[in-house]
Amino acid sequence: MTNQELDRLKQDRDVAIMAHYYVDGEIQDMADYVGDSFFLAQKALEIEAQNIIMAGVSFMGESIKILNPDKTVYLPDQEADCPMAHMVTLEKIQEMREAYEDLAVVCYVNSTAEIKAHSDYCCTSANAVKVLSAIEAKNIFFIPDGNLGANISGFFPDKNIICNDGACPVHHEVTLDQVKSLRQAHPGAKVLAHPECRPEIMEFVDYKGSTSGILKAVEDLGGDEFIVLTEEGIAWKLQKTYPDKTFIFNDMVCQGMKQVKKEDILRIIEEGGPEVTLDEDLRIAARKPLERMLEVCASPQKALV
Repeated sequence: MTNQELDRLKQDRDVAIMAHYYVDGEIQDMADYVGDSFFLAQKALEIEAQNIIMAGVSFMGESIKILNPDKTVYLPDQEADCPMAHMVTLEKIQEMREAYEDLAVVCYVNSTAEIKAHSDYCCTSANAVKVLSAIEAKNIFFIPDGNLGANISGFFPDKNIICNDGACPVHHEVTLDQVKSLRQAHPGAKVLAHPECRPEIMEFVDYKGSTSGILKAVEDLGGDEFIVLTEEGIAWKLQKTYPDKTFIFNDMVCQGMKQVKKEDILRIIEEGGPEVTLDEDLRIAARKPLERMLEVCASPQKALV
């Protein structure tokens, strides 16, 4: 199927495809909107198509449905999941609320709808600093990613940021020794790291930030060679945007994202498929922290670094 034929089919079926930077390049190429979680959340409120295919993992499909209750939302693979999204429990949230009277629960977007529903604010790696800056509470329970919480805590010396012990398996597996070895093997390369990586490696990188931030940092930092410490799906956009530059990856692959296949997307466009559904009370509760995030971030963005 040519891109022209695909575009006609999407138009006939009133379908829009959203894709995260971590899915395969051929899927990004067929998508109408490609970006990080913050961009996708913003765009979700602007899409006119009645049918939305979210090329990503389960929490992304849930987030799109939370923001678009009147639209039909599909996931190409219903089993594609993010392990970190399940690394905090409702019991733990309740335990922290009982331990701290002045507490705000800040939920990273990589989380289930149920966890969002029991949080006060949502955030992404692109806007975590901005969201926390808007919170008056002294105590913040940051869930479920402890690495991201630790990596932004230095911006808030007057707050008590309590980090959950969850982590993205793909980013957390990067070690300081690996980063040092990569630097030694590529002495002229700049190192770009996603803040889901371990805090101890951050002093050895040239930039830490979200996937969209990494894309911009290539231009801002200059140079011809870059070590990229995030899921390798972003290589498609990096190479397309900067064809004359060299990007080195550390074999970082999210199995959930790679479960998303082109043929499944085409099948949904042509035949339909299982929809993303949520209990309405749960959806309304989970929407509140997402709305707070979008409201806070409506003003000019404050960068992570």
